[in-house]
Amino acid sequence: MELKKYKLADIANIEISGVDKKTIEGETPVRLCNFVDVYYNWAITKEKAKSFMLASAKQTEIDKCSIGKGMVAITKDSETRDDIGIATYIANDFKDVLLGYHCALITPNPAIVDGKYLNAFMHTRYIQKYFENNASGSGQRYTLSNDTIGNIPVLLPSIEEQHTIGKVLADIDRKIELNKQINDNLEEQLRLITSRYIFGCLNLEKKRIGEIATIKAGGDCPITFSKTRTQECNIPIFSNGTEDRGLYGFTNKANIEGHSITIAARGTIGHCERRLMPFVPIIRLLAITPKEDGAYIYLHQVIKGMKFKKNGSVQQQLTVPEISFIEIPYPHSSVLSEYNKVASPIVEMIEHNISENEFLAKQRDELLPLLMNGQATVNYHLSDD
Repeated sequence: MELKKYKLADIANIEISGVDKKTIEGETPVRLCNFVDVYYNWAITKEKAKSFMLASAKQTEIDKCSIGKGMVAITKDSETRDDIGIATYIANDFKDVLLGYHCALITPNPAIVDGKYLNAFMHTRYIQKYFENNASGSGQRYTLSNDTIGNIPVLLPSIEEQHTIGKVLADIDRKIELNKQINDNLEEQLRLITSRYIFGCLNLEKKRIGEIATIKAGGDCPITFSKTRTQECNIPIFSNGTEDRGLYGFTNKANIEGHSITIAARGTIGHCERRLMPFVPIIRLLAITPKEDGAYIYLHQVIKGMKFKKNGSVQQQLTVPEISFIEIPYPHSSVLSEYNKVASPIVEMIEHNISENEFLAKQRDELLPLLMNGQATVNYHLSDD
């Protein structure tokens, strides 16, 4: 397969949002919408929806744009380096919307580049490495400049081959998105179950999180480290990022063994995740391990609903003492046991879908380079719509 190299700006129109943060936060009278709640064709999680916000407004209030099928959006601005350059293929047309200030919107020239292919190409390690090397900033915010986005190196086969490859990889993305929608529904079921079994109880005792759980702040990255899982290094290391649930790499020994919850202490402050397997948290991530078996599901539900204030003028962060002294309603062991009988199977289904999506995303990202260099081929009659 012959490949030609282009700069992104030469094969696509790139719209960099001119909407500033004050507008998005409401100083201009617009109504904000969560992309995932409204438009399910955007392959992003609710946590990442902050980076892909839309707002509706009257034409006289603020300029609007039409977001159309075949375009690709990428994050150009994030509090963590891991969330820079996240690409999303737009599968439907949306009119009269405002592009969020975190986004760059790419409209491919259809004679040269296929949108589905471009979206897949943006997920390759080749491009992710480009973003890592060219994102500016440090500490609290990272940004892709207009020039950096325009100079993204894109490798293209013929447009016909792009169409075929794009269809195959888009099928994988559709399965990933379906699993995300299922998990959104399962998480809502979990919320309702928590309300029924726990918050429906009268006179719940209040306890500090430090009384019912061990809280540990992440340390430095272990000396024994691998970016990918190996036979020696098969224990995940998590940071405070949201991409891949904060997966940073792998090591050979865990320092958190029990079912736990992690909270981002900086950057995506307050973002929390369930952790069912042994792991290692690193700097800017807090690990909360309940002392009572089975309390991790309930504790995650409570923490997920909290609003954390950002403290500090320069480095905004959460600390172990702050989390320790938070009081929450805590059920009797018998109530917690009944709750877990219903909630645990739902969590298992959610985790199964997450694992399947991780496998599918890895398969998608590894398949494109193989197709591009001729190590794999597409069965054309199976790729038709």
